[in-house]
Amino acid sequence: MMPMFGRVLRGLRDDTFFKILLLGLVLLSVLSPARIASYGALVDWSTIAALTGLLLLTKGLELSGVLNRLGHALVRSMATERRAALSLVLAAALLSTVLTNDVALFVVVPLTLGVCRITRMPATKVIVFEALAVNAGSTLTPIGNPQNLFIWQLADVSFGQFVWHQLPLVAGLMLALLAWTAFAFRDRPIDVHDDEASPLDPVLLGVSLALYIPFLIATDMRHAGWAVAAVLLVFLAMRPGVVAQLDWGLLLVFVLMFIDLRLLAGLEVVQAAMRHLALDQPVNLYFAGIGASQLVSNVPAAIALAEYSKDWRVLAYGVNIGGFGLMVGSLANLIALRLSGDPHAWRRFHAYAIPALLFAALLGYALLFLP
Repeated sequence: MMPMFGRVLRGLRDDTFFKILLLGLVLLSVLSPARIASYGALVDWSTIAALTGLLLLTKGLELSGVLNRLGHALVRSMATERRAALSLVLAAALLSTVLTNDVALFVVVPLTLGVCRITRMPATKVIVFEALAVNAGSTLTPIGNPQNLFIWQLADVSFGQFVWHQLPLVAGLMLALLAWTAFAFRDRPIDVHDDEASPLDPVLLGVSLALYIPFLIATDMRHAGWAVAAVLLVFLAMRPGVVAQLDWGLLLVFVLMFIDLRLLAGLEVVQAAMRHLALDQPVNLYFAGIGASQLVSNVPAAIALAEYSKDWRVLAYGVNIGGFGLMVGSLANLIALRLSGDPHAWRRFHAYAIPALLFAALLGYALLFLP
């Protein structure tokens, strides 16, 4: 246990975003000391439980060796870096329309790391494009991300109506993203540096796969706590190394983020600013959705803004576009960067995500407000 705690502490010491969140917590605690006792209630523990379970199951698949073998199969079928990157980015986007953006990343990013170890492709760069892809792809459907699910329930429209409204935005985003991916990666032959696939652990693979669907169903039925407890017990009994290698630091980062963002949203100055934005005007609501997502992430932004306007079409465009830009814009961004294992991944992410935000904001504005 001690080596595990030491590894977590070393990771947090080098984690710039964790330090920012910790500093923010200290400052917000000074501003609102009366709320310290309620910090536990600010955390969405069902989300933390769901995230823990997905991390465990993904780590199980990774340690089983199956993702490494899938990576070898992908490398054999793709002749160039550009084709491999396009395949991974497109797979991430498509999966995010039905599995949600977070789950899509849990599937694709470990596979990407395996491919990049084999080929020495730039892993962080590929993962950044995958983060952009799941933000774009998940925008299409009501089940693609949490904010869409909330807005869909609020709008009381059919699944098809929601998709039809989102389709022009997603089509424009995906065409631009695929073109950008093709430009960003070279059309050079893949150079394989490791032609030996990892040994397969069939027991760990079978357990991880067998638990995946029941866990998702239990989580969807609002039993994430019991589900993650069951997954933990199974892995502790059969493969305790999976639990030891989990990224516990990521879970702590999410706990801090829930507390910080909800404290920030509760400040009177923030609430006063919201009241003076004239959100009954569609243009104001659109830009508020984008801007608020940059501060408090797009899910809480959607929930907050829905208190001031029921224009679901504008709100859906604004908060989904707000997933681009700063990494806090979407929880999926944070998951992707953390899974990359690169402590400096946030720099490269912003180099691509901020221009993507500007393009997406202009595209969404044109689709909503220009004749």
